Amino acid sequence: MTPFDIARSHIGLSEGPGPADNPVILEMYASVGHDWVEHDSVAWCAAFVGHCLEQAGIRSTRKLTARSYLDWGVPVKTADAQQGDIGVIPRGRSSWQGHVFFIDRMEGAWVWGLGGNQSDAVNIKRYPVSKLLGVRRAGNVAPSLTPSVEAVQRRLKTLGYHEVGNIDGIVGPRTSAAILAFRNDNSLPLVPIIDVALSEALEDARPRAIAPARGSGVPKDSRIVTASNAQIGLGVLGTAGSIGSQIAPALVEAEQARDFAGRVFTLIGLESWLSIALTWIGAAVFIGVVVYALRAKAARIDDHRTGKTL
Repeated sequence: MTPFDIARSHIGLSEGPGPADNPVILEMYASVGHDWVEHDSVAWCAAFVGHCLEQAGIRSTRKLTARSYLDWGVPVKTADAQQGDIGVIPRGRSSWQGHVFFIDRMEGAWVWGLGGNQSDAVNIKRYPVSKLLGVRRAGNVAPSLTPSVEAVQRRLKTLGYHEVGNIDGIVGPRTSAAILAFRNDNSLPLVPIIDVALSEALEDARPRAIAPARGSGVPKDSRIVTASNAQIGLGVLGTAGSIGSQIAPALVEAEQARDFAGRVFTLIGLESWLSIALTWIGAAVFIGVVVYALRAKAARIDDHRTGKTL
């Protein structure tokens, strides 16, 4: 979608009634790096334009001042303005104040602007063409550096936010939960979006802290640990039984042998090689079961202590 398409999808969005704040507008501040804004009463026309640009993969000025867009992109003559270009007009009495919007159309002496914070809402309003301070177009603007969903998911997992689930490029419930958990740990607005503020925080973040009790504990009521313990017990008993059943007769026969050669032939007699082999093969299988169970148990406990699982 183009920035203009994204802007048009927000038509009808308005500030919260009374003292309430619209969380969608607060997300727009955050998406251009101003997560410190707590109320939608702060002028948000530039945040709206910047949000739409960033969501379309185009770097905005990342400022909340409308006139910052007079230095953005490339200048366009008023007569050559097209739908989707950005227009800036003055507002207020100060030289730094202004209003910025996407141009919807030009009709004679009027420019119709699709913008935010127009009567506290997103809508299309007309302004005199004579008031235009400038028209800009994204002709030489670098792509937004906002990371992809996959990159964010990988980074979250690396930092220990394993609730992110599979790396699938979809901001589903689990990824949203991981984003919210990261935002909460890093004092960011609790909105499940990928924006400038989140991407910058992810770059500098340290691995998630693991509570001492969890770092040295073991998972409770874990079916994997329970099954592993059972396998270990059975494996040890099976190994002892297999080896014992072979060693006991061997020792008796060895004691009955008169010389070394006799004992050797007794132990490795061709007539009993099959039973011996099967016994030791059985013991090896039981040992393998024990080793596998020990590794499974250790992996499950490690996942618990590192936060991968509960």
